[in-house]
Amino acid sequence: MNHLADCVHPDREFIIMKRTLKIGLSARLAHPRPGGKGLESKTLQYLEQSVAQWIMARDVLVFMVPSVTQDGLLNRSAIRLSDYAKSLDGLVLQGGADVDPAAYGEEAMKPEWAGDRTRDMYEMELLHEFLEDGKPVLGICRGAQLINVAMGGSLYQDIATQLPEAITHVADAYDQHVHDIVLEAGGLLEKRLGSAAQRKVISIHHQGIRTLGRDLVVEARAAGDGMIEAIRGTGRNFLLGLQWHPEFRRPSDTDVLDCLPLLEAFLDASRRRGWL
Repeated sequence: MNHLADCVHPDREFIIMKRTLKIGLSARLAHPRPGGKGLESKTLQYLEQSVAQWIMARDVLVFMVPSVTQDGLLNRSAIRLSDYAKSLDGLVLQGGADVDPAAYGEEAMKPEWAGDRTRDMYEMELLHEFLEDGKPVLGICRGAQLINVAMGGSLYQDIATQLPEAITHVADAYDQHVHDIVLEAGGLLEKRLGSAAQRKVISIHHQGIRTLGRDLVVEARAAGDGMIEAIRGTGRNFLLGLQWHPEFRRPSDTDVLDCLPLLEAFLDASRRRGWL
């Protein structure tokens, strides 16, 4: 898909084709269930619809980037994740399963908090390839945590257990659960979103950033307990992680922070391949 722009030349009129951005979206994984039949016996790779539509709202093409495994139909040597990094303009790491505590040197406190090591390895490689190629990366929820861990940071395996004085970060209301955040003064978020002291966001996570990874700074914290809710890379690449879900905001949610300016910043960086 291309947008057409009419340009007038001194001698003739011609049309310039403006290339549409191509944004990669990491895949969620659903692993085979023991004794499962049909699709339940297969590994599924999928995306959550609202995040794809949120990105597409700015007239860009979205491509889910599948993991490449040796036991698949394609030979590992034929297609690499680096090929996607070279072909796409930017990457969004979407939410989903927990990050395996082994990724930051810990054992899972409970079996259900062991996360998805397969997805961790796939997304860390994907993140590395896009950063290596100078492409912008935006992480949402799990994606923000993955960025932090990939940069050497750690997580709370379960906020309620390890930080009992914390506010509620996960609830049955799911995509209607909101809490306030406070933006860091002078940061990218304040620059793009304005300097209001507190903002409401839709945030659903039982894990959270504990120690900050290298070359990262805090952009926002939860009001009430100071939990890190947004991080930014300090290098040349656009690297931003949002613990909340900007894609869950509905037009009627007038009291919830509109993060389209952050999406625009990511897409601007995708055009320019760097920070603005």
